[in-house]
Amino acid sequence: MAERRPASRQAHEGRPVEIIPHFNSYAEGSVFIKTGGTHVLCTASVEKNVPPWMEGSGKGWVTAEYNMLPRSTHTRKKRERNKVSGRTHEIERLIGRALRAIIDREKLGERQIVIDCDVLQADGGTRTASITGGYIALALAIESLIKSGELKENPITDSIAAVSVGIKNNEVLVDLDYLEDSSCDVDMNFVVTGKGDFVEIQGTAEGQTFSREQMNAMTEGALSCLNELKKEQQKILN
Repeated sequence: MAERRPASRQAHEGRPVEIIPHFNSYAEGSVFIKTGGTHVLCTASVEKNVPPWMEGSGKGWVTAEYNMLPRSTHTRKKRERNKVSGRTHEIERLIGRALRAIIDREKLGERQIVIDCDVLQADGGTRTASITGGYIALALAIESLIKSGELKENPITDSIAAVSVGIKNNEVLVDLDYLEDSSCDVDMNFVVTGKGDFVEIQGTAEGQTFSREQMNAMTEGALSCLNELKKEQQKILN
């Protein structure tokens, strides 16, 4: 059996979630999301242009930038000033793909929405928290465009959230903190829509392989936790 989780959390239980909307006064949409010890500020900025390769297409674009502040971790992390790391680029692409999956880009029109995800404190699951919070920031930005009359229809087709899952000592653990994530035998991230459709599954056997039965167990654990995250999102948006 796995060691006792912090705060006596059950194996399939997610960390406490706190979501503060409209955290930034200037962004069209913003949210400060806390999932356990991981704290991320997500802002959505609306730009009246699209990337050059999309000009004249009639479609919009959603993209993301991700950053970890210098003291978001136990020791100071240098700022990525001139060139982002491979890890940062991978996470930015993941967040962008996830959010574009639930946007009708024709209804969005020729405008771009940039989701900035800045990690103030990291304790595992920063990319999944960025997706979960980034969706709320995006939805709030769309809401502001509809209220201003710039958009007639809501281009968002569904909600989306993400969570990490792992296996440690043959036990499935949901919503990993840093210590669990760094010591797991298997590490996975699930990105799923509110309807339960999978957008992305990232999985790696860090210390041992895993069976189909374990894969099914990780999937069920993730979906259960994601359903709770969806409820937290709905509290802000409904």
